[in-house]
Amino acid sequence: MSEITHVSDTAFWVAVYRAEESRRKDALFQDPWAERLSGARGKQIASHMHHGRYTAWSIVIRTCIIDRFLEEKIAEGVDTVINLGAGLDTRPYRLKLPPNLRWIEVDYPSMIDFKNEALKNEAPTCHLERIAADLSNDEIRKSLLTKLGAESKKAVVLTEGVTPYLTVEQVGNLADDLKAQASFRYWILDYFSPMILHFFQKNKKRLEQMKNAPFQFNPPDWFGFYDQHGWKVEQMRYLVEESLKLGRMFPSPWWTKLTALWAGPQRRERFRRLAGYAVLEPK
Repeated sequence: MSEITHVSDTAFWVAVYRAEESRRKDALFQDPWAERLSGARGKQIASHMHHGRYTAWSIVIRTCIIDRFLEEKIAEGVDTVINLGAGLDTRPYRLKLPPNLRWIEVDYPSMIDFKNEALKNEAPTCHLERIAADLSNDEIRKSLLTKLGAESKKAVVLTEGVTPYLTVEQVGNLADDLKAQASFRYWILDYFSPMILHFFQKNKKRLEQMKNAPFQFNPPDWFGFYDQHGWKVEQMRYLVEESLKLGRMFPSPWWTKLTALWAGPQRRERFRRLAGYAVLEPK
């Protein structure tokens, strides 16, 4: 039986790994709220999920990548961060942010209610707002993004761990809606290569566990897809490459590391770029 009953459950799962990282002596970031937010639900999910150590590694590295992306863009003058499908992210509390920065979190009403209650006595480091909305509703999404676009001058949109769960059509609609707002200058989102997606689709254990929240976004050409919707890559950071810089190696068995030493340069390059995070900007 799958421990994940809805895509929103993945937020509790992710929070577990952020809490685990925060307890390490060599932690790459500190998220003191993750333990509280993950709760029993998150621990239950994490304890049953297949290949947990790989997921934990990827969550930690992606957190570091996105932290740096956001800090860089804010330093360049971004005045608004719009986190769509924010889940249990605590960046408005744990990052050092300008007090006048507007940070907007959007998620399902149940997630917003839970988070408001859990963090009601905590103070964010910037101007934080939460909006309850089902972004799968086209009319609600378009109306909300139009409103936020009109209220912003230079915004970055974050969809961490969101697009992989959407269909190609849904991601295309979202890309078009974001592109329609001139003030949305950057978009931070997930990248998975066709190779890694193929692996996920062939992993029967993972498919069973994720059957209520499957990965659906699988375009034949990731870069070409966004180009067709008016977006180009401003910068890309890959999980394995960033993990080498951070000193937190991919947790692979010893024999795969030995095999990698014997692999040709093209194969090693492909492995290092299986997944990552991109900053897109309008063409």
